Amino acid sequence: MTTMTRPSRVIVGSTDGETRIRVPGVRFKVYESWVQSLPESTPIRMAYDGRSMELMVKGRKHDNYRELLGEIVRAITQELAIPMSSNGETTWIRPDIERGLEADQSYYFLPEKLAAAKVAMARGSNDIADYPNPDLAIEVDISPSQVDRPEIYAKLRVAELWRFDGQILTIERLDDHGRYLPVEASPFLKIRADQVTPWLIHEDSSDETAWARRLRAWVRAELLPRGA
Repeated sequence: MTTMTRPSRVIVGSTDGETRIRVPGVRFKVYESWVQSLPESTPIRMAYDGRSMELMVKGRKHDNYRELLGEIVRAITQELAIPMSSNGETTWIRPDIERGLEADQSYYFLPEKLAAAKVAMARGSNDIADYPNPDLAIEVDISPSQVDRPEIYAKLRVAELWRFDGQILTIERLDDHGRYLPVEASPFLKIRADQVTPWLIHEDSSDETAWARRLRAWVRAELLPRGA
């Protein structure tokens, strides 16, 4: 039976419906035991960057943006017939690099990763060790993260990272030196960051069904001809 270690000190930050707690100076095994001890339905997200552990309680605003960004990815991949497999909010625990986190959304696009995930799913595996790291991850950070999330994704070798702070979306690609650099458009989805942002902050999403219908019509009108 795993014993949860009580942290000796914590740093708490709270803003705009999100609460983040940083526990500095903990070992990876502590992070791993906490993740394994939490129930699947918990609203708490956890991350570990090799130095500190973060626990975050999401707010309604955070979850709404997470859902909208997920729908944007689905609309583009479905309308443009781009092969994709969604990992949702999977927690990526990697003992070999002593890093881990739960993405807001994450996806496979590369054929070899789609194939590997298909094999693992066919076996009914729920062991994250059987699945490759994602190709694209989405991070919603309405409040500043208390750990270095980009560094975690870099260690996971996630090729593309979308980051949204409630106002601005940035699309970043991992370079050969393990750094994320801003790019104008997503190579996976063929869309620019400035095309995504209006659907998050300007378009009325109070009726998500109507919002999604307008989004898909826009994708067919603006992205499909270019993709074809």
